[in-house]
Amino acid sequence: MSQELSLPLFWRVCLLNGAVFILATLVLVLSPATISARPLWSEVVVVSLGLGVIVVLNGVLLRSVLRPLDRLTAVMAAIDLRSPGRRLDEEGSGPARPLVEGFNAMLERLEAERSASAAGALHAQEAERQRIAQELHDEVGQSLTAVLLGLKQSMSKAHPQLIDELEQVRDTTRACLEEIRRISQRLRPGVLAELGLLDSLSSLASDLTTRSGVRVTRGFLPGLPTLSSESELVVYRVAQEALTNVARHARAREVQLGLTRRGNVLVLRVADDGIGRADTADGAGIQGMQERAQMVGGRLQVRGREGGGTEVLLEVPVVTEPT
Repeated sequence: MSQELSLPLFWRVCLLNGAVFILATLVLVLSPATISARPLWSEVVVVSLGLGVIVVLNGVLLRSVLRPLDRLTAVMAAIDLRSPGRRLDEEGSGPARPLVEGFNAMLERLEAERSASAAGALHAQEAERQRIAQELHDEVGQSLTAVLLGLKQSMSKAHPQLIDELEQVRDTTRACLEEIRRISQRLRPGVLAELGLLDSLSSLASDLTTRSGVRVTRGFLPGLPTLSSESELVVYRVAQEALTNVARHARAREVQLGLTRRGNVLVLRVADDGIGRADTADGAGIQGMQERAQMVGGRLQVRGREGGGTEVLLEVPVVTEPT
């Protein structure tokens, strides 16, 4: 960067004003114009015109310096770190370019730090989910299994009048064990590593239909590209959160779950015919989906559908391997 561009803005303004005043002084000294002891109206008009020219020239020069500050103020008011990538145009910023460059560099750092912080938080969340799922499976699941075995032995020795009550307890315990397994599976998508992304999404769809009766129409394009494990997990978690929102809030009868490819972008689509939401941009769940998408360089859109319902679109870039 040149020495001129590194000059503080205060001194640039002072130099511009000084240059205008010097120019006006030179014109006054070198021109044949004179001012009478008692100014004539013609002299007053000439001086007024000269003063007007000075004011206009000074305003034009100051506008070239300060106009980027107005743009900077407008961008600062509209900046949202959840929607990264917005920058001020450094070209044409004139003397305010160092300030614009500094602001853009600050945004770069803030977005990088926020992305790293969100990634760390989400990784920690996944690790905690894994730990809880493991404890549910190993501790609670095994304890309930032991209870079922004990009930089986007790039923073989119990009085016939107690058999019905013990069977009810056994059925309740078995239902609890199945629910623990479902919770563990939602917390730790082991099926993702075992069966792959498409079968895992199908499992989410079947689970939604079983729990809420909502019909799920699946549309998976064959021959989808291979994703990294992190990208697969993001697609899975976004689909899981979107389907959970459908079950909790949408009052939908049908959901469309699709996974297609558009050029070098993998597109996940979850659309329902429910009541929709007016505040689709808010909420911790949607915010979490946006942060997950940003972790893998993706983009998330949540919008209302014409005629009612909500549509969630996740776009994840596909890294093409060199041939």
